[in-house]
Amino acid sequence: MDENKQVNNTSQQLGEPTEVKQAMKSDSPAQTNFNESGSEDTEQVTTPNNVSEDVTLTPEDGVAATEKTEVETAALAQLTQQIESLKAQLEERSTQYMRIAADFENYRKRTSKEKEELDVQVKRNTILELLPIVDNFERARAHLKPQSDGEMTIHKSYQGVYKQLVECLKRIGVSPMRPEGEEFDPNLHEAVMREPTDEHPEGTVLEELVRGYYLGDRVLRHSMVKVAAPKEDTPPAPEDQSSSDNS
Repeated sequence: MDENKQVNNTSQQLGEPTEVKQAMKSDSPAQTNFNESGSEDTEQVTTPNNVSEDVTLTPEDGVAATEKTEVETAALAQLTQQIESLKAQLEERSTQYMRIAADFENYRKRTSKEKEELDVQVKRNTILELLPIVDNFERARAHLKPQSDGEMTIHKSYQGVYKQLVECLKRIGVSPMRPEGEEFDPNLHEAVMREPTDEHPEGTVLEELVRGYYLGDRVLRHSMVKVAAPKEDTPPAPEDQSSSDNS
């Protein structure tokens, strides 16, 4: 009571209203109770923390952790095996790809070579059909001797056709052989005649009877030639048996 009186006196001196003082009086117990209840709540909240700190692992927890580790190890081993399997498959696919690429390259080269050979063969067959015409022109030039102006005009006209044909063959790679005076070569020449002589070594080409031709660096047609043979001594003529009998 004395304390209340002192508070009232102090409040009067400060000029505070009486209701405020009463409100303060009425609020103070509730505040005290709130603080007390708050402290109790704090103690209740902190209690589970203390309990969790005191928790210890049981054998069942250790077994569960071991089983989890084993599962993770098995899963890791399975993934590693899958990776190795994928690596092996990748290497196999790479090897197959390289083999297929090499086969295709060989096929391309073989096809290109076959195409070139086919083109050469077609050209060769076509030119071989034209060579007899060239041979006839050459025979006509060697045997025909124009006498009059009219014959000379005809001679010049077909010789102009012959020259044009030879120029066309030259442009596509055809060139004639010149075997006279060379040694006989069975890869280039075909011997159709042998002439005994002591003026040339044996095997020398004396005359080209049918002209041979090259197509590029290949033989288009072999040259038919006359080849030198060793000259044999003529044996002495046998004596007439009748004259020997008379003697």
